[in-house]
Amino acid sequence: MTPEDLRAAVAAGILTESQAASVQVLATDRAGKRASLPQEDEPFEFFRGFSEIFISIGLVILLIGATALLTAFGGFALLTLVPLATAGIAWWWAGYFTLKRRMTLPSMVLASAYGIGIVIFTFTVLAQANLGERTIAILGFTASALGMIAWYRRFRLPFSAFLTGAFALGAVYAITASAENLIGLVTGGDDFSTFFDLTESPAFATATLLFGMAAFLTGMWFDTRDPYRLGRHAATAFWCHLLAAPALVNTVALTLLNGGGTGFLAVALVFITLLALVIDRRSFLTAAIVYIAIVITWVMGDNGGTSWIFTLLVLGAFITAIGTWWVQLRARVMELLPDFPGKSRLPPYGSTE
Repeated sequence: MTPEDLRAAVAAGILTESQAASVQVLATDRAGKRASLPQEDEPFEFFRGFSEIFISIGLVILLIGATALLTAFGGFALLTLVPLATAGIAWWWAGYFTLKRRMTLPSMVLASAYGIGIVIFTFTVLAQANLGERTIAILGFTASALGMIAWYRRFRLPFSAFLTGAFALGAVYAITASAENLIGLVTGGDDFSTFFDLTESPAFATATLLFGMAAFLTGMWFDTRDPYRLGRHAATAFWCHLLAAPALVNTVALTLLNGGGTGFLAVALVFITLLALVIDRRSFLTAAIVYIAIVITWVMGDNGGTSWIFTLLVLGAFITAIGTWWVQLRARVMELLPDFPGKSRLPPYGSTE
């Protein structure tokens, strides 16, 4: 919010002068904290110290032990009550490690345990209802995604957005995948590359593309609410972009490779790079480039020859250069771009000097 916006809010009676001053102080403080961070950095926290790693290892062992103890009941409870109980234990412990201790890695472990427990419980219960396999998959993944949404609303853990998206993608694939798609994904058949080709498998590939767009827009929704990248919204956006980039590139890369070769893929890579610079997300570009490298190695390597090696060398040099001069390149791109809706809500950029 600019000073002009604050003055307009005061004039309209939306804010008092005292409230406007408090908002301005908060904005200045956040800007100062962002300015104190290295320009080369994209703030992200996976864990705060080895103590979190230590506790996470203990939680994994403890959860395995608790699950093993519960399996002593045996029978049908092994696949129903035990996973549900494990999910309940994870929810219970998250009240301490997530809400009270604010520990990142242990919270991620507990969220994963909760998600796995919900998935196993849901699929097992649905399997007893004599439903079709596709219906079970759709309902199972949808219920699991809703369970993770409940986790996010309760604990506000950014990582749970990633798990929510993964379960949602499972539901999307269950809706659009054909029997051939599913068999190929499981067995890794020779025609795997066509499953994400818009011309060969339009429903399956389009579902991936639309999911990637939805994940990207969700990430941008969170990003624009924390342009200085200091809070939970930015961390949530990080995980959304990690989902979005492979999903988008998955369809675009394989469609372009199958239709026009690496030339069209290079153009797409330039566009993805410019987009990553504008939104200031190295994570988005990293996930995209890693996936492109895997696709190039896989597709071109199967065709024989050494051209894929030189392609990877060029790709490696490209990403190294982008990472080295990221700040300068982003500043130049943002200065060249005209004003557009939301530009002021993106992270600030420095000069090109």
